[in-house]
Amino acid sequence: MKRNVSLEEISDGRLYGGNDMVKADCHGCKGCYKCCTGMGHSVILDPYDVYRLQQGLGKSLPVLLSRELVELSVTEGVILPNMRMAGKEERCAFLDEAGRCSIHAYRPGICRLFPLGRYYENGDFRYFLQTGECREAGRTKVKVSKWIDTPEQGRNHAFICQWHSVISELEGRLSGAEDLEESKRLNLLMLQIFYMEAYEPEREFYGQFEERLARWQSAYGNGNP
Repeated sequence: MKRNVSLEEISDGRLYGGNDMVKADCHGCKGCYKCCTGMGHSVILDPYDVYRLQQGLGKSLPVLLSRELVELSVTEGVILPNMRMAGKEERCAFLDEAGRCSIHAYRPGICRLFPLGRYYENGDFRYFLQTGECREAGRTKVKVSKWIDTPEQGRNHAFICQWHSVISELEGRLSGAEDLEESKRLNLLMLQIFYMEAYEPEREFYGQFEERLARWQSAYGNGNP
């Protein structure tokens, strides 16, 4: 989620790499699930999140949408899937009755980051610690890479940069666009290629993403779906 505020307003003023130590460890969030409620449409899923959910749940994105566990929303003119908040508490649809994450082993990247965020610059990104977002007062230091708990973090970092570039370029193209049919076509094309088509479960993600990215770049560039 993009924020139109300065880093100084929302962070400790530092940027972190994967090998840095950061005061983010909230000790298993015992008795707390505040960060899993009232998040609106902000827990946006990228293609790797959808792949990981499909691997863990055995369900493709269309099934998750039909079961109202995930929903589609518009961000900067781009339609993207996000975790659905439900009920009076606006709880994440994947929280169990005890307020614990039922998909913790394959939770989305934004959930893995919290209370960290990503700061993008010059085609790359680093992490920052969000202040005021987690009420746990006794957080301790943990290595960023350990906290994120994602396999093949080098490849994952490269993917995140690629995906950010894809979405940023699409946002720029759709920003203020008057051709509603073209906006609809591009959104539907992006959703179909990267999200709606089930990923092959026996294949690793990154190769499949590169194939889909090539399809997207070809169709995006020549205007043909």
